Amino acid sequence: MQKYRIITYGCQMNIHESEKIAGILEHMGYSECAEVSDADIIVFNTCCIRDNAEKRALGNIGAIKHLKKSKPNLIIAVLGCMTQQDGAGLTLRQKYPYVDIVLGTNNLFELEKCIIEAKNSKKKSVLIDPGEKPPIAENEKVYRTSGCNAWLNIMYGCNNFCTYCIVPYVRGRERSRKLVNILDEFKMLVDSGYKEITLLGQNVNSYGHDLDDGSNFADLLYQISKIEGKFRVRFMTSHPKDLNRDVIDIIAASPNICNNIHLPIQSGSNKILKLMNRHYTREYYLDTIAAIKSKIPDCGITTDLMVGFPYEEEEDFQDTLDIVRKVRYSSAFTFIYSVRKGTKAAQMPQVSPEISKDRIKRLIAEQNLITKALSKEYEGNTYEVLCEDKAPKKQGYLCGRTDSGRMVTFAADDTCLGQFVDVKIQKSQSASLFGALAEEK
Repeated sequence: MQKYRIITYGCQMNIHESEKIAGILEHMGYSECAEVSDADIIVFNTCCIRDNAEKRALGNIGAIKHLKKSKPNLIIAVLGCMTQQDGAGLTLRQKYPYVDIVLGTNNLFELEKCIIEAKNSKKKSVLIDPGEKPPIAENEKVYRTSGCNAWLNIMYGCNNFCTYCIVPYVRGRERSRKLVNILDEFKMLVDSGYKEITLLGQNVNSYGHDLDDGSNFADLLYQISKIEGKFRVRFMTSHPKDLNRDVIDIIAASPNICNNIHLPIQSGSNKILKLMNRHYTREYYLDTIAAIKSKIPDCGITTDLMVGFPYEEEEDFQDTLDIVRKVRYSSAFTFIYSVRKGTKAAQMPQVSPEISKDRIKRLIAEQNLITKALSKEYEGNTYEVLCEDKAPKKQGYLCGRTDSGRMVTFAADDTCLGQFVDVKIQKSQSASLFGALAEEK
């Protein structure tokens, strides 16, 4: 039996797309292996949202050259966002001629055909442009690798064109799946025993805008909330300008939809938000947060925060710190702005790396204080936790998340894996929570 190895970079969308790639390969008779040296096909599923992700991918593609020399029949495929950038696919093939297959984000379904051609005729494939409006593939083969959790695409692409972001250029404009297809897949996942299902889209709140049947994200959540069974629903990512009160009300009313919202603000400065083309103000964002907290008091709110965006001054950075203090995020993904060729922000005056590094340190320190304080509030309370995996560094311990998205480590045997259990939090350490199984009543 031939073997494959998939190396994934980037977001949850890429993780799920790697499951689809694995599904194709498993269907073709390949089996997964742990080491690239054992593989008959190596797939790089790339990301280009930030410069360091792209450099890591290119470095690893370069490092595989020696393996290709020793194994001439090894097939190397490079897929994903990085290849979809203007001219990147052909440049990749020229710079790394030992790569056999280059596919764009909307051409994953071509992988099987390209592998057959590479094996039988040694044909090299570069397929990037699927046309003006790529079709949405349904009934895809998926080899799920996330235990009791499952990813579910509800839409693809993005229409927002934030000035720092390459995503609309590499994933195209928004395309929503039909509501009935999403619901059918969701029910299948519940029937298959998955306990947590995460709805995926570049901007899930825009779901249905391109459909002519009136479907929208609030209606989708409502339809999902009526499905019978014991499961949780999460979703990402939300754009603040499109998170409406109907969605908040449905989350508050449904026991199956997690009280956990990821709402990226990026910056707390109105000046910077306008330069980013985010289409909301800090005041609008804070009003949305207030609406969430009034309806869902225990909601875990997380965000993305960027420093060092062009024209950012100390006053703008202080506005970001002010937002962090006002909202009190459970956690935040913090980044230094990364220049992306082809975006509008790449043409703007850049903030020096020294200033950006100083600001990211201060931002992380501020958020860590808040996360630590919020963690203390969990101590002594009991929460329902979905046991997702074995604790990586503690034998005899499992880990899983609360409804609000906080990770908990606790002593339990493997029979609890994939199950909901009640855990009493005994102590906290920064962002980490530790507890013990609650005694049955």
